[in-house]
Amino acid sequence: MAIALAPAALERARRFLAASPDALGLRFGVTRTGCSGWGYVVDIAREEQPGDAISEQDGVRIYVDAQSQPIVDGTEIDFAQKGLNQEFVFRNPNAAAACGCGESFTTDPTK
Repeated sequence: MAIALAPAALERARRFLAASPDALGLRFGVTRTGCSGWGYVVDIAREEQPGDAISEQDGVRIYVDAQSQPIVDGTEIDFAQKGLNQEFVFRNPNAAAACGCGESFTTDPTK
């Protein structure tokens, strides 16, 4: 399983993790939400869960739960600032379509 952090996301992750001494790394995955089906979840990983896939990039560990693994495999996470707004941006090769508001996405069920 491969998850990549673009330079801006890597720097943002390092700042998050530095502020949480008990953090193991980032937790990345999906949850059922929105009109298209899946929404991304990014949080601080405080413990390893059974079935987690763990990747590491430049000292930052990324924990992905077993359900999310096939949906997010190959995703590049970036971080963007647009005016006063800041957000993680996801480039997921498994996403087939996104809802109009951009809050959720769907995958190709034949894959």
